[in-house]
Amino acid sequence: VQLQASGGGLVQAGGSLRLSCVACGLPFSLYNMGWFRQAPGKEREFVAAISSSGSTYYVGSVQGRFTISRDNAKNTVYLRMNVLKPEDTAVYYCAALRLVRSAISNWKEYDYWGQGTLVTVSS
Repeated sequence: VQLQASGGGLVQAGGSLRLSCVACGLPFSLYNMGWFRQAPGKEREFVAAISSSGSTYYVGSVQGRFTISRDNAKNTVYLRMNVLKPEDTAVYYCAALRLVRSAISNWKEYDYWGQGTLVTVSS
């Protein structure tokens, strides 16, 4: 199984980016997919998730600014990030989860992880 995240970069505050994560080696449509982030010196944080059935979940700080979506035909999950803020600066990771046991936002539940892509938002 391999998850390949891309799309990070340097953007000014108020700008937008779209992250992509391509999954290989698993039945993608059966997996819940999540995005997490980790800023320097901070713990890994849940950002957004989309269930296998298409339900979406967001952390409050990104609600209304970020949109998670998936394309099962392309084995890809996206994170559209608008109105970016300096506090969004972090390494963003995609992850795949087959069965939710406690919460889709719990990073410990996830089975597979991508390598991360760096998002830097300048003020």
